Amino acid sequence: MANLFLFIARSFFNLSSFSVLLLFLLSFSSFTATEAYDPLDPNGNITIKWDIMSWTADGYVAVVTIFNFQQYRHIQAPGWTLGWKWSKKEVIWSMMGGQTTEQGDCSRFKGNIPHCCKKDPTVVDLLPGTPYNQQIANCCKGGVLNSWVQDPATAASSFQVSVGQAGTTNKTVRVPKNFTLKAPGPGYTCGPAKIVKPSRFVTADKRRVTQALMTWNVTCTYSQFLAQKTPTCCVSLSSFYNETIVPCPQCACGCQNTSQPGSCVDPKAPHIASVVPSTGKNNYAPLVQCTSHMCPVRVHWHVKQNYKEYWRVKVTITNFNYNMNYTQWNLVVQHPNFDNLTQIFSFNYKSLTPYTAINDTAMLWGVKFYNDLLSQAGQLGNVQSELLFRKDKATFTFEKGWAFPRRIYFNGDNCVMPPPDTYPWLPNGSSHQLISTLSLLTTLLAAMAFLLGYA
Repeated sequence: MANLFLFIARSFFNLSSFSVLLLFLLSFSSFTATEAYDPLDPNGNITIKWDIMSWTADGYVAVVTIFNFQQYRHIQAPGWTLGWKWSKKEVIWSMMGGQTTEQGDCSRFKGNIPHCCKKDPTVVDLLPGTPYNQQIANCCKGGVLNSWVQDPATAASSFQVSVGQAGTTNKTVRVPKNFTLKAPGPGYTCGPAKIVKPSRFVTADKRRVTQALMTWNVTCTYSQFLAQKTPTCCVSLSSFYNETIVPCPQCACGCQNTSQPGSCVDPKAPHIASVVPSTGKNNYAPLVQCTSHMCPVRVHWHVKQNYKEYWRVKVTITNFNYNMNYTQWNLVVQHPNFDNLTQIFSFNYKSLTPYTAINDTAMLWGVKFYNDLLSQAGQLGNVQSELLFRKDKATFTFEKGWAFPRRIYFNGDNCVMPPPDTYPWLPNGSSHQLISTLSLLTTLLAAMAFLLGYA
């Protein structure tokens, strides 16, 4: 398996030994369902910081902050859900900036009733528009967290919790255990809480520094294999030098269930309006258009034009999901010519360099208020842009599929690429046009010389 992959990568893409090894490791990871390491964002994670700010008669008041340190993976509506299990018999007296989904059995209390008495509470963010007396800083965004690259200012979310029947000193407090994070579905695995140095806070006038009484952190990492059983996007390819349009692989995200009508939507059906929700309403369960690939999202890479010193690519992202508007979408593309990207139109761009010496990965996302929303399937369900690359004479070629991307992520999920042997190839002989012309002239001159000599 390894030798076969290396042979294909070397012969088809003409990559360096390190790149081939990296691609092999990436392909091998697809067979390991428990792997959560992302080679394009090796340090990406979600960190939950629990800061005890003050002690109370029977417990403490803490501020819990969720930081999204992932470069390109964000949490979209309906937002994050955080859960844990108490180590003792703790209860939550009150909350600000968040709430538990269930109160639990509080029948043993008289007078003041706790906000939540469950042994394993589940907390969600409050919605925008929450009254100010229920808010704290960085709360009330409906659980939506942007990626760190797109908008670090909105990549954190906080809530305040007053905990009772807990310890009242650093030695008697017990950290919660079995943390879980849904964003909004499965995919994240959280480690145990670790006590760290207390957090420090600088006052607004920057003249005083305070610190938490006690702090612990929880780190959560993402695995696409835990998030969903099937992929969520695919890639199609085309070029100006070949009429062939390579579609997404058949059944890339599943196959049509012909025995169950309604499992997908025929865009030409006369009753489509009755099964498609109204614009602006998101539903976590996908309702996709009937296609050969059955993917909610397709990314199309078209090699558009060739100039003397430059070449141009058009990228189109199409939404086939009738149940989802993708807000703050992003695309991560891996191609060796990104070290010479000259201009990009109508998309934002940032170079990702997880391995400092290699600059072959780019993150693309929409311009705010222009195309940062990928609407649900339909006439408006696509966004597009063009990229202009400068040619590097040492590496540039249109042969062997070099002009096509090595890897594409949409919203942090790896998209299914077509098989390399189906890529649009240069027409036969086009790369040998000059040689063929010289051969023809040489043959013609030789024939004329022979005829003249014979005469």
